Amino acid sequence: MELSDRKLKVLAAIVEAYVKTGEPVGSKALAADLGVSSATVRNEMGDLAEIGLLEQPHTSAGRIPSQKGYRVYIDRVMSLKPVTQEEQRYLDGMLFSSAYDQQKLLEGVSHMLAGLTRFAAVSTAPSGKKADIRALQFVQTSRRTAMLILLTSAGTMKHQIFRCEFDLSPEILRVFFRVLNERLAGVPVAAVTPAYIQTLAASLGDLTVMMSSVLMALLEAAQESVEPEVRLNGQMNLLFHPEFERGNARRVMDFLERPQDLAELLLQPQKEVRVMIGDETRHPELRESSIIVAQYAIDGQRAGAIGIIGPTRMDYAGLIGKLDYLSHTVGRLLTELRQEE
Repeated sequence: MELSDRKLKVLAAIVEAYVKTGEPVGSKALAADLGVSSATVRNEMGDLAEIGLLEQPHTSAGRIPSQKGYRVYIDRVMSLKPVTQEEQRYLDGMLFSSAYDQQKLLEGVSHMLAGLTRFAAVSTAPSGKKADIRALQFVQTSRRTAMLILLTSAGTMKHQIFRCEFDLSPEILRVFFRVLNERLAGVPVAAVTPAYIQTLAASLGDLTVMMSSVLMALLEAAQESVEPEVRLNGQMNLLFHPEFERGNARRVMDFLERPQDLAELLLQPQKEVRVMIGDETRHPELRESSIIVAQYAIDGQRAGAIGIIGPTRMDYAGLIGKLDYLSHTVGRLLTELRQEE
């Protein structure tokens, strides 16, 4: 069936009314706004339901958008709401307070999004898969334990505690610092594998036994660095949306507790802000959910993503603009931070 301009207008009116009120929309409520009779609106609604763009809840005579209906609305009808200058100042103020530190900035943006949207919000840190080791540092934590800190060119920092069978001292830690930084500075993080550690240990001569626990800490820190780092906020917000009754919220939260799956969903290649509605996520736990994802770039290279997870009933027109603005701002701030280092 061909979607006429009037059918698209009816669909848009239903989507926007339902997003605003959460109540099924009847023909009488739309007729006056559209300037046509309620009978005409009823006919159009019937046609839209027949092709799967609208659904009728069992307890209501009104209609609500289907997942397919939301998709047609977003792709063909929706007008994005621009971020106002007042909103930009507010968002900038929230971000700039933590712009001095990559981890705090990414934690801050997901926390802010959760508060603004009342949905769950997520951010991913730049992956260490393509990063190099920038430096290794050591901090003594007790008589025989110390912390190894791995800094990468992606701006990530990982740390591991190691224990030695002898008393540590600043002089010994300086030896660890010199030996490992001479050999590892500039080495790709992904290259630090068990086989690499074995080769490195063999090259250390008399230091091999002394540094065995240090090398294991290095391997663990490197392996953590190449895993996607996901920051999640606002999961409990989902409990307050009627769409997530009983088991729905639990299924979504179970999915959100799997950072690897969540990161893969967020980091799929995309050019613009991406909206995934229900079954489009290809995860059954998210069948009743929508995800809006915007990726950010550092120095022009795709580096990570920010996103929100909520019910399919959400203000796509307003949220897409905010995610787009925030992703560009985060990318710019992280680029500036990287250039200052």
